[in-house]
Amino acid sequence: MAKYIINVDKTKSQISKHIYGHFSEHLGRCIYEGLWVGKDSVIPNKDGLRIDVLEALKHMKIPVLRWPGGCFADEYHWRDGIGPNNKRKKMINTHWGGVLEDNSFGTHEFLELCEELGCEPYINGNLGSGTVQEMSEWVEYMTFDGISPMAELRKENGREKPWNVKYFGVGNENWGCGGNMRPEYYADEYRRYQTYVRNYSSNEIYKIACGASVEDYKWTEVLMERAGGYMKGLSLHYYTVPDSWEGKGSATKFDEEKYYKTLKKTMFMEELLTKHSNIMDKYDPDKKVGMMVDEWGSWYDVEPGTNPGFLYQQNTMRDALIAGINLNLFNKHSDRVHMANIAQLINVLQAVILTEGEKMILTPTYHVFDMYSVHQDATLLESYIESEEVGINEWKVSDLIESASIDKDGRVNITICNLDISKSKEINGELLHFKAKMIDAKIVTGEMTGHNTFETPNNVVCENFKDINLTDTGFKAVIPPCSVVRITLE
Repeated sequence: MAKYIINVDKTKSQISKHIYGHFSEHLGRCIYEGLWVGKDSVIPNKDGLRIDVLEALKHMKIPVLRWPGGCFADEYHWRDGIGPNNKRKKMINTHWGGVLEDNSFGTHEFLELCEELGCEPYINGNLGSGTVQEMSEWVEYMTFDGISPMAELRKENGREKPWNVKYFGVGNENWGCGGNMRPEYYADEYRRYQTYVRNYSSNEIYKIACGASVEDYKWTEVLMERAGGYMKGLSLHYYTVPDSWEGKGSATKFDEEKYYKTLKKTMFMEELLTKHSNIMDKYDPDKKVGMMVDEWGSWYDVEPGTNPGFLYQQNTMRDALIAGINLNLFNKHSDRVHMANIAQLINVLQAVILTEGEKMILTPTYHVFDMYSVHQDATLLESYIESEEVGINEWKVSDLIESASIDKDGRVNITICNLDISKSKEINGELLHFKAKMIDAKIVTGEMTGHNTFETPNNVVCENFKDINLTDTGFKAVIPPCSVVRITLE
C-alpha cells in the first residue's frame, strides 16, 4: 500500500487558473469546422460559433485561449481579418496544408468567442513578418477607448467599446518558423517591438516574450539577461513525441513498451520546468516573470487518409495520462508557471474535442481537464506519495504522479495518475491538520488504446469513483491501472 501524505497546513503557491489554458491556431480544422461554421451553417451556431462546442468548453471552465498561432501568427496580418467578410483578403496558409484561408474568422470573431466563453484572450502578434507599426496598431485597435484612427476603424467595423486583452505574445517560435533568429537578435527585436505594445485606458497588457524550444537553455539565459526587465512572461514549448519527428508513431496502435516510452518522454517536462526555472531565478529571484508553457501535448502521425498538414490525430487513455501528468507537474511548479496552453483545442494534435460535420465528441483529454478544473486558482499543498518504477526496458516511470490543492471554500482537491498499465494501486491517504467529513471522487480509466469515436463516443468517459473510503486520518483507495482520479474532501 502506497502512503500518501498531504499537509494542509503547508500551503505553497497559488495555482493560476491559466495553467489550464488552450491553444487555437489557423491549422487544419481547429478554427474552421471546429470553432467556426459560419452564420449560414446548418450546424446550430451562435453568430457562426458552434453551440455544442461552446457549451462543452464552458462546462470545462476554459480560462484562457491563445490565437491565431503558432507558426501561423508570424505570417498573420490582422487587417486581413476585419471588416465585411466579402472584402476580407484571401491567402494561402503556407504553414499548414497549403489551403485557402479566407479570414472569415478574425479579431472580432475571436474576441467575441472569448467573451462568450468567459475566458481571457491571449493574442500572439506577428514579429516574424510583420512591422512594429502593425503590431502597435493592432493593440490600439483592440483596446483604445478614445479618439484615434484605430478606434474609429474598430467602430466602423461594429464594435463601439474596446475589448480587454490581457495577454499578448510578441512573436512565436522566433528561433524557428517565426524567423530563424538567434537569441541575441530576438532579444533586441523583442525589446523594440514591446515598446509599442502599449497600455490604453484601464487595459494592462501582460507582455510575453518568445521563449525556448525544449532544452535550449541558452535561449532562456540570453532572453532573461537582455530583455527580462521588459517582459511579464517567457514561453516554453515541448511536445511529447514517442519516436522521432520523421516518424512519430500512431495515436492508437501501440504496444506496452511504446506506452511507457511515451510517458517517459512526457516526464521530461519536469526536468525542463526545473532547469528553465533555475535560469529565470538567477535574473528574477522574485519570480515576477511567469513561465508560459504555451505549447505542449502529444504529437503523433496524422490519422490515415487525412491531410498531413492538418495534424489530425486520435486521443486515447495514453493521452489522458499525458494530460494528467503535465497538469500535476504544472501545479507543482506553479510558483513559476503562470500559464500553459495544450495544443490544440479542436481537431488538431492533443485536442479536447473532435468534430465531424454535425457530430462532436469529447476526448479522454477533455475529461481530465474537466476533472482538474477544481485546481484553478486554488493553493498548492505540500504533498508526498510513495511510488515505484514501472515500465519496460529503459522506459521506466514512477507509477503514481499527484498534486493537491485547497480551494477558497476549504475543500482539498487531489489528482492522481496511475501510470501502471496492469496493476491497481492501494493508496493510504493521510491529511495532516484536516478532518474530512465528506468525500467525492471521479475517474477516467480504460485500456491504454481506449478512445472515443463518432460511432462509439462514450468508450472513455468521466465516472464516479467508488473504490474509495474515508478513514479517521484521510482516505483509502484502490486506483485501477491506466487511470486518472480526482478526489475532493471537505
